[in-house]
Amino acid sequence: MADITDIKSILYTEKTLAMQEDGMIVVQTSPRVTKTGLKEIFREYFGITPLNINSLNQSGKVKRFRGVKGKQNDFKKFYVKLPEGAQIESLAV
Repeated sequence: MADITDIKSILYTEKTLAMQEDGMIVVQTSPRVTKTGLKEIFREYFGITPLNINSLNQSGKVKRFRGVKGKQNDFKKFYVKLPEGAQIESLAV
């Protein structure tokens, strides 16, 4: 079962801020979260039932750290469409 601690962050970029004006927010989560799990989180903690949820698995980049090859963590991004007029107070920018 998904929990609120599985949400790592809300992405705030130029593109996602434009999407927020249309009622879409972008959430970065751990890879084990599913669409239904995220829907339950939004219902339980925010009191909002999302209209639509799209997911994207993002692989971590392979980089060098002081000459040693390393890999950043994998994560999952969700594009969540909120109902008209619904807003999450803690996410307001």
